[in-house]
Amino acid sequence: MNAHVENTHFKLHSTAVPDHPADADSLKAALRTLGGGVSIITAGEGEARTGATVTSATALSVEPARMLVSLNRSSSTWPVVERFGHFAINIAGADHEALANQFAGRGGLRGPDRYRGADWTTAVSGAPLLVNAAAAIDCIVEEAIERHSHVIVIGKVLAIRIGSGHSLLYQDGRYHAVPR
Repeated sequence: MNAHVENTHFKLHSTAVPDHPADADSLKAALRTLGGGVSIITAGEGEARTGATVTSATALSVEPARMLVSLNRSSSTWPVVERFGHFAINIAGADHEALANQFAGRGGLRGPDRYRGADWTTAVSGAPLLVNAAAAIDCIVEEAIERHSHVIVIGKVLAIRIGSGHSLLYQDGRYHAVPR
């Protein structure tokens, strides 16, 4: 089913009073209520490796296999993804909270130093893969769409590794392990 959406203006009731303004702080507060799967995006090779922790990795399509991730344009990760043309989505497991913090920049580690304390291998694309990830998805960049503060990166899936365990979730500023 293909739907065509016209540029529609929604009529608000004149008596409706919003709880919060439609600003960045209110949007962040609203999004904190939404739990998200934690993924560590990795890219680059050798001393040019870097990465980031995100909750924005998701499937765009399963056939053809395509992934989508949103990266901050001012991050250290986007230029490396753009330069190498690859990235891996390492789905963090319940035991990866410390690693997720490292890739989120907590503790001040940057670039290849973020890879400390974990075992890594190289994916088909050349991107680093977390050996004991709950799952890892190896991608090459198919398209990058720059909008506002972020880049929407669409990745063509080259390979998938499925590990064991449950993924780590992030909600309201805290990590949560999915109970077995």
